[in-house]
Amino acid sequence: MSETAGHVRLVSIGKRYSGTKALDDVSVEVAGGTVHALVGANGAGKSTLGKIIGGVIRPDEGQLFVDDRQVRYTSPREARADGISTISQELSPMPHMTVIENVFFGIEPRRSGLVQRRQLHAQYDELVSQWGFELDGHAKVGALRTADKQKVEILRAVACDARVIVMDEPTSSLTSVETKTLHRMIRSLRESGRTIVYVSHFLDEVLDLADTVTVLRSGRLVRTAPAAEETEESLVAGMFGAAAEAEHFEKQEGSTAPLVLEVSGLRRTGVLRDISLQIRAGEIVGLAGLVGSGRSELARAIAGADPIDGGTIAVDGKVRRIRSPADAMAAGMAFLPESRKDDGLFVELTLAANTTFADLHAVASRFGILHRALERARTSSLLHSLSVEPPVPSAKVANLSGGNQQKVLFARWLFRTPRLLILDEPTRGVDVAARAAIHRLINNLAAEGTAVLLISSEIEEVLGLAHRVLVMRRGSITREFGADPPLEAVMEAAFGLGGSTTG
Repeated sequence: MSETAGHVRLVSIGKRYSGTKALDDVSVEVAGGTVHALVGANGAGKSTLGKIIGGVIRPDEGQLFVDDRQVRYTSPREARADGISTISQELSPMPHMTVIENVFFGIEPRRSGLVQRRQLHAQYDELVSQWGFELDGHAKVGALRTADKQKVEILRAVACDARVIVMDEPTSSLTSVETKTLHRMIRSLRESGRTIVYVSHFLDEVLDLADTVTVLRSGRLVRTAPAAEETEESLVAGMFGAAAEAEHFEKQEGSTAPLVLEVSGLRRTGVLRDISLQIRAGEIVGLAGLVGSGRSELARAIAGADPIDGGTIAVDGKVRRIRSPADAMAAGMAFLPESRKDDGLFVELTLAANTTFADLHAVASRFGILHRALERARTSSLLHSLSVEPPVPSAKVANLSGGNQQKVLFARWLFRTPRLLILDEPTRGVDVAARAAIHRLINNLAAEGTAVLLISSEIEEVLGLAHRVLVMRRGSITREFGADPPLEAVMEAAFGLGGSTTG
């Protein structure tokens, strides 16, 4: 590799999504043969910047230079051919193929057009031996756990001899031992002259690994500085600046109300560690934390969507065996998952079908025949009360805006009032008006006695709604705060700064 190999320069980069600026006039220079970290809050633009370098997305404005050549990659394949590989948060290995086939896809040793299997396996054995990852090369990737899929992507980048590797949250699914192995790999790659663009929420890792750190906030560049000149506190201050004003509601006192949810010692190997929490009737408990902290996994475990290895879940004082979403529903729970399209809604069905799905017997005769007129009437009433547009039971969900789709998901669970409402990113992808309407709805449900577990990547949303805030980090609840804690204190807890005390 030449002296300048792996030198990346971004000049006045801009990127918009639906009119929103994800990146605004960002200029960054990444020296060859270094580890350059990108840090920022959720939505700051760090992953977007990494994806532009790797050809995953194209900028709307600005220029990208690699080794002093201006480039305009139209795909990750183009970037990879030019020596740039991306390991994304959204892992994309080919599930029907083996680990070996994924790692060497497109670069297999061939003779007369035929893949040389013996040589291929020898190269794989040498690769895993060199980098310390233990992974069955003959296993189908689709059957692997997330952490092992992450390893496949890392080995694939190394195998193609990339001179620039973009790593987006590479340790979010790895154990502590696997994380140390990856860190050793990154240092070895740097020593061999490769450039690592490292996107991470884990500031201790960033300061331990990086030569240089770029801080982004709300799509704009705050600063680029040597990592040796930064601390975790200085990075947090740069990422958040002056705390934005949170939207506050008149919060009902819930501390003396009966307990609705009691979770004790909940655990799942590699995901959740000894989780205990309580939520009372009429109380909104916010769950804060970084990507990979275990927030969504905890919600899914309580709601029966994911299995657990141990612990108990009690609703209204009765221990319940929650092994499926049906069990959770029977216990009086309602769960709005993080992705309404993938896990929540039947987008090709009508609003009526989606709304009544969780309580069909309420609109059916004792012989199991649907009363269509009753279904339409009850659905129409709910749609009007939630200001869904259009409030037409026969309309298809696919034709609604994101905000109205989210309201339909709420309508499903309001068809019968739940004892516990679990909300995972309830306002993601909705406009300002829909966001405000959903906030009012959550607050009103709590005022009527529903217990609410609220998960949001937007810390202002959590602070504005919650009576208490629990902070998760790496699968554990590490801090608890009362109503309206300082944003800076919550974020420091999320990044692992300070003690594990109740605030």
